Amino acid sequence: MIVTLKDGSKKEYSEAMSVIDIAKDISEGLARNACAGEIDGKVVDLRTVVSEDCNLNILTFNDEAGKKAYWHTTSHVLAEAVKRLYPDAKLTIGPSIDEGFYYDFDCPAFDRAALDNLEAEMKKIIKEGASLERFELPREEAIKFMEDRGEPYKVELINDLPEDAVISFYRQGDFVDLCAGPHLMSTKAIKAVKLTASSAAYWRGNSNNKVLTRIYGISFTKNDDLKAYLEHLEDIKRRDHNKLGREMELFTTVDVIGQGLPLIMPKGERIIRTLQRWIEDEEDSRGYVRTKTPLMAKSDLYKISGHWDHYKDGMFVLGDEEKDKEVFALRPMTCPFQYYVYKASQKSYRDLPLRYGETSTLFRNEDSGEMHGLTRVRQFTISEGHLIVRPDQMVKEFKDCIALAQYCLRTLGVEEDVTYHLSRWDPANPGNKYIGKPEVWEDTEQHIRNVLNELKIPFVEDIGEAAFYGPKVDINAKNVYGKEDTMITIQWDALLAEQFDMYYIDEKGDKVRPYIIHRTSMGCYERTLAWLIEKYAGMFPTWLCPEQVRVLPISDKYADYADSVAAKIREHKIYVEADHRAEKLGYKIRDARLARVPYILVVGEKEQETGVVSVRSRFLGDEGQKPLEQFINDICEEIRTKAIRKIEVTE
Repeated sequence: MIVTLKDGSKKEYSEAMSVIDIAKDISEGLARNACAGEIDGKVVDLRTVVSEDCNLNILTFNDEAGKKAYWHTTSHVLAEAVKRLYPDAKLTIGPSIDEGFYYDFDCPAFDRAALDNLEAEMKKIIKEGASLERFELPREEAIKFMEDRGEPYKVELINDLPEDAVISFYRQGDFVDLCAGPHLMSTKAIKAVKLTASSAAYWRGNSNNKVLTRIYGISFTKNDDLKAYLEHLEDIKRRDHNKLGREMELFTTVDVIGQGLPLIMPKGERIIRTLQRWIEDEEDSRGYVRTKTPLMAKSDLYKISGHWDHYKDGMFVLGDEEKDKEVFALRPMTCPFQYYVYKASQKSYRDLPLRYGETSTLFRNEDSGEMHGLTRVRQFTISEGHLIVRPDQMVKEFKDCIALAQYCLRTLGVEEDVTYHLSRWDPANPGNKYIGKPEVWEDTEQHIRNVLNELKIPFVEDIGEAAFYGPKVDINAKNVYGKEDTMITIQWDALLAEQFDMYYIDEKGDKVRPYIIHRTSMGCYERTLAWLIEKYAGMFPTWLCPEQVRVLPISDKYADYADSVAAKIREHKIYVEADHRAEKLGYKIRDARLARVPYILVVGEKEQETGVVSVRSRFLGDEGQKPLEQFINDICEEIRTKAIRKIEVTE
């Protein structure tokens, strides 16, 4: 047989060989680092026997699938450690995940001390270096095997496997686990391990099932890599908006108000207000006209739009259709309201495009398990807009919406942090979620595909993620924990104009249906604030800071001068405070740094006599003395241009 390797080279063998033996034939070093194999694109165990011509790739920890096998093996080591120290614990599942692994056990919760003990036991198991051996059993034997070992969850998993499934196990020493693999050849290949957390989890993710104890962990081939990862975790904690935003007094939540209903505090409101004014001014300069529409409407409106049939479970409904004459719902979107603004008067082809913008407060009945800080809430505000356009204007206007979104991302300094997605309908499920004919969907999706390709924007396609009335471009970003959220959406809608009987009069005097673009320019203000907190670890660009300058008199003698400095700065609409607390100067400087104020101005006798300020910034540290007017001119220019300065002085 001929085996073609990743680099195109070929190996010829006269008899069948396992993947690990082929790896050894290539090089002993490769075999030592091998985690799994890939035969003709399918990930396989290292023990898999190759018996015919194929393409073979030996996967190491540097490959994504190799990492998965490495982490999956480590989860088995964890399970063995738990069974050694807690023999009554019952095994459930222990997969690899995007970063590391977890294993769920039916047993009491583990505190940090218990995790440390388990970690020490895992290191003993790894040092013992037991080989992992794969074996298979017929269904009835497999069930009895796990029943005899007192593992009811494994029995349930076996019973749920298809009749023709291969039921495989892996043995390492005295420990055996039901598993499809792939796995490393031996536990000794694991060089560095850390158990990172423990939490509760429902069996099979179903809230009606028993609550289990989940342990998360990670492992690496080098101690230095583990150290770097743990430092990364600390950075995540430092940046987590849910923690940092509260510490900075940007927002808070209160149980009696409700989950997913954050209170934006004065500092947070100041940031959101700055963003909102910027977005509204920018949209105005691009030809948008603004509307202000109700926060609720009768169910009749949502029945016309289709939201009542397709989105009712995600809405807050006020009233009962069987009992009440009128039933209202808080709006989950603004589009049908703006359609009636359009329909208030007859439009000519010369009136289009019409670009409606609104800073919209919306309400969505998110599941309680999805709530998180500012990223997933039940009431939020977005930079919403709807463009009513002629079909011949659609491509240009769609491109302009993308250009506006990219301008916003670039200005906020997050342009490199996003991915683009073409969210498509699912042709296999047209009746349950989507309206319109297949040819309309195929045509509009191709238009978006063409636009993205023409703009040279890399994108992925997500089937089933479209809105029920049209495909869209979703611009997504990951939070510090790696979870991806949609930040900006631009939708192509060729269907709803008909449902709302929207039209314009063309040059021939005929009624014609317009197209509609649903879009956000920056997205949800709350989610964007969370994104920026994590991006900048609270050290926002100066133009976004809720406090941009703090003036510190070195003693009470210079309090009046400090106030006069603050007053002159405030005249230029700069957020400035003077700190007159009876504290030492060093303390007040440290406090200003902890508050992430970009500029600290120290004033005393010399500064008062010469009309200057001593400038300390988080960008350059001690910048020395500057005339007050020069400082004001400099910071005004920084704010005007929305500059993002490199931070060289850690706070």
